[in-house]
Amino acid sequence: MERNKTVSRILSIDILRGITIAGMITVNNPGSWSYMYAPLEHAEWNGLTPTDLVYPFFMCVMGMCIYIAMRKFDFTCNRATVMKILKRMVLIYLVGLAIGWFSKFCHRLNNPLSGADFFAQLWYTIWSFDTIRLTGVLARLAVCYGATALLAITVRHKHLPYIAGALLLGYFGLLMWGNGFAYDETNILSIVDRAVLTTKHMYLDNGIDPEGLLSTLPAIAHTLLGFLIGGLLFRKSDANVEHLDTPTHITLTKVVPLFVVGTSLLFVGYLLSYGCPINKKVWSPTYVLVTCGLASMLLALLTWVIDVKGKKKWSVFFEVFGVNPLFLFVVSDFFAIVFGAFTFPVGDKQMNVIGYIYTQMLSPIFGQYGGSLVYSLLFIALNWVIGYQLYKRKIYIKL
Repeated sequence: MERNKTVSRILSIDILRGITIAGMITVNNPGSWSYMYAPLEHAEWNGLTPTDLVYPFFMCVMGMCIYIAMRKFDFTCNRATVMKILKRMVLIYLVGLAIGWFSKFCHRLNNPLSGADFFAQLWYTIWSFDTIRLTGVLARLAVCYGATALLAITVRHKHLPYIAGALLLGYFGLLMWGNGFAYDETNILSIVDRAVLTTKHMYLDNGIDPEGLLSTLPAIAHTLLGFLIGGLLFRKSDANVEHLDTPTHITLTKVVPLFVVGTSLLFVGYLLSYGCPINKKVWSPTYVLVTCGLASMLLALLTWVIDVKGKKKWSVFFEVFGVNPLFLFVVSDFFAIVFGAFTFPVGDKQMNVIGYIYTQMLSPIFGQYGGSLVYSLLFIALNWVIGYQLYKRKIYIKL
């Protein structure tokens, strides 16, 4: 944890990161999974919805932040830096594992074994590692963080685009060879995950884990592209623009390059999607290009609004999430698990907190779809209140 009043931060990146975390929390916590507006749902298979942007945006921003963090050490590879990277990678992974364990613990605590003695029940409640999911959002973030940060300090940066390109091309070849766009267990991604992880340790969506082993390869390329996009913010200025006023200088040296790179990635991604569908669940190469392109363009827009036009007051809500992103994401998971796991009697039914608030309080007023959305907004507000207490005290909790 850091409590530092002089920490130098790039506001546009904090805002972009805050937008993505707020989006992730919102779409993950509806009042009812049966009643969600279409933009708040993932694409069933091929295609892209606004919800499919939030997670890859965060991974792209993570790559940008790796550039900023490693730049402090002049991208030097030494024992201290390597250990710092490895420790953080392991910590993020273990936090993800702990969330999975806590979820099973709460649900088993609320649904005890029938007829079991005290010790059997205790063991059943606390020991779920034989069925716990080994992949997931934080697990993927951990691996991609570690791989990108280590490459950033061991490989010359001019070679990183080629590494990212090789990962995407190699993965595309794997998908084409291994029936990788089939939405069933014949998909090579499913075959490998079931062979290595076994179904007990997977999230199964028609046999496919959306954060599986092989699809982590393009996710690493994704984070590398974020790293390279982050580098655009620190490019050395051309002598011809040094004499310009600050807003114009920022526009020419930051906003324009970010927008050009973003537009190029977006265009190439959509062009290639005729042969390689945009697909989040397999993390297809075109999905990487399109989402990184959109993230770069959004960062260009935020940089222009905040640094060129000086309009910052609107951004406080997202900044709260952006300065403590992973901590607030974990807090949101804690609330979601507790609200969903434990039930209490309501008339002749057992209901959890989510079901009670949605069915008894919100849907009668706002309708089924509206009530589900309002619950998401109330949930995000709860997390924001906690984050704001840290924000106003300048407390930054790093995972």
